[in-house]
Amino acid sequence: MLAVIGGSGVYDLEDADQREIIEVETPFGRASGPVHKTRIDQTDVLFLARHGRGHVYSPTSVPYRANVFALRKLGATHLISLSAVGSLRDELPPRSLVTPDQIIDRTVHRQHTFFESGVVAHVGLAEPFCTCLRASLGEAAALANHPARGGGTYLCIEGPQFSTRAESQLYRSWGATVIGMTAMPEARLAREAGLCFAMLAMVTDYDVWHDAEEDVSVEVVTSNLRANTQAAHAIIRQVVAGGLPERECKCASSLEQAIMTEPDRIPDDAKNWIRVLTGRSLEAV
Repeated sequence: MLAVIGGSGVYDLEDADQREIIEVETPFGRASGPVHKTRIDQTDVLFLARHGRGHVYSPTSVPYRANVFALRKLGATHLISLSAVGSLRDELPPRSLVTPDQIIDRTVHRQHTFFESGVVAHVGLAEPFCTCLRASLGEAAALANHPARGGGTYLCIEGPQFSTRAESQLYRSWGATVIGMTAMPEARLAREAGLCFAMLAMVTDYDVWHDAEEDVSVEVVTSNLRANTQAAHAIIRQVVAGGLPERECKCASSLEQAIMTEPDRIPDDAKNWIRVLTGRSLEAV
């Protein structure tokens, strides 16, 4: 099942037939809001607004663990993140779309893992986005007449403030492509949950490095979000129409051999939520 997390400006799936609104309790607290189980072209899709109804969660305060866990608990196997970003490259002007393949994490105040108390696991994150789902997302963007640049590095900052000019120039020198505030820990948690994860990064501005452009502000971001949101809706519909890719990747098996804690040392409540993440008993992981 496909799940979609909508970022700034994307608070629902336009034109989808709403079927059910689900409040989900998780061992990691409540999600940002209810999960909307909708139907697009006879296919069930889960949707969750990352920042909550009315945009009440800052990038740091988003309950990332609860969000990812809730979607996994409801049966998600694939997760697409819709995220507003700033461009760090001349060739990516506002309203460009990108499907990044790498992340640099500069966040410092967030809970980055499900495995932090009573059970320890180390999953691989060399490729933070699923190659199969990224390819499917790129193909859908082209078919929807909203082509996206494939590849690139997403620089994730803590926020909620935008960068200083010196920071923006530093990130450019690192080779980063776009800058945002929410890819981490979302990508980390999606991997721990065995989800295929990809992002449609929607450029709203040039951050503050571009001397010939207006510095980033809420007004600049908002005006470009509207156009990007329409493109995102069309692309998601095309993803659904094309069908989800076969799980030939290793995302689903990310926890195999990853849990280091001895089984008899793992608390019973942890065994229960691990079973949700893996879809099977701890002994089979």
